[in-house]
Amino acid sequence: MGEKTQHCLLLLLCFSALVPCSAAMVFWTAVVEISYANSNNQTVDKYCECGVFGRNSPLEKASGIVTLPKGDPKGCGPDPVFNRNSSSPPWIALIKRGNCTFSEKINAAKRQGAAGVLVYNLDGSGNSTTHMAHSDASDIVAVMIGNHQGMEIVKLVKNGTEVQMLIDVGSAHGPWMDSYWLYFLSIAFFVVTAAAITYFVFISANRLYSLNRHKRNERKLKNEAKRAIGRLQLRTLKKDDEETSNDSNMCAVCIESYKAGEVVTVLTCDHIFHKTCIEPWLLERRTCPMCKCDILKALGVDDETKDHISTDSPPDVTVVTVAGGEPLYEVPLTDPGSFDPESHQHLYDNRAFEGDSEAARG
Repeated sequence: MGEKTQHCLLLLLCFSALVPCSAAMVFWTAVVEISYANSNNQTVDKYCECGVFGRNSPLEKASGIVTLPKGDPKGCGPDPVFNRNSSSPPWIALIKRGNCTFSEKINAAKRQGAAGVLVYNLDGSGNSTTHMAHSDASDIVAVMIGNHQGMEIVKLVKNGTEVQMLIDVGSAHGPWMDSYWLYFLSIAFFVVTAAAITYFVFISANRLYSLNRHKRNERKLKNEAKRAIGRLQLRTLKKDDEETSNDSNMCAVCIESYKAGEVVTVLTCDHIFHKTCIEPWLLERRTCPMCKCDILKALGVDDETKDHISTDSPPDVTVVTVAGGEPLYEVPLTDPGSFDPESHQHLYDNRAFEGDSEAARG
């Protein structure tokens, strides 16, 4: 698996872990509106965005007559808990928190046909609320309000006042909606984006530099190879030559037999190939296709890429025979100290080599 793929998978895992965590921290408020007639027979309307939808509650509207439990205000007794049922006009159960789980309270009201459940907080908690969880009762609107607000409605109902209630969806709240979080996320986004851009620019520049350096080295090596190719011996094959008289002799590049009149190139290792076949090969690879002899090294042409090899390393004993037919002499290529140019006679089959040698001695 590549490094980029690993980075992508890591980011995907992080995002997949953040999404459920973010969803758990977000909650929705509820608008609670009540309407009733006072002692002067005047209609009083009150509303506030003071409720919080339960974690498992559907985000929907619910309306009906506010109904209290028959006995225990916490609605935890055995059925029937309320004096209403599903055949009654739509009603909202108003229950106090405590004694049993939220799911048990909500399910007790749901079984008797409540359109929604309003849970008010414990005494002494003021108007604080919690994001209640009720995973076993998820098919009915369930909202929590503060104790003061709940007790105000309870008093109205206990005094015989019929209270109509409407529960509506409010707005979403959570750390992602907070202005400080938005500032933080914005700054973090720009920092991460700037770091990513800087990283990719650095990687791209580094790769571009390496590519340009590689191309420059390749151009230099091709120029050196051209010089070396110009110093190789050329032959025009004749009918009575051994290469044309035997069909088993063929060019290792194109796998074709040699024919009279064809021009061949003789490498320093004494292997021959068609001129048109071997020259493109040598420009790209600079070695003999058969024995891998390096023509740049054999001809003494400078190869700048070899300059980086440590001079402290022990010399190799690779020997290349520069000859045609019978060996004339053998030179350890990587041990120049063992070779005395004055004690060896420079003899080449290629006339171009002889000219270079004579010029060097002059």
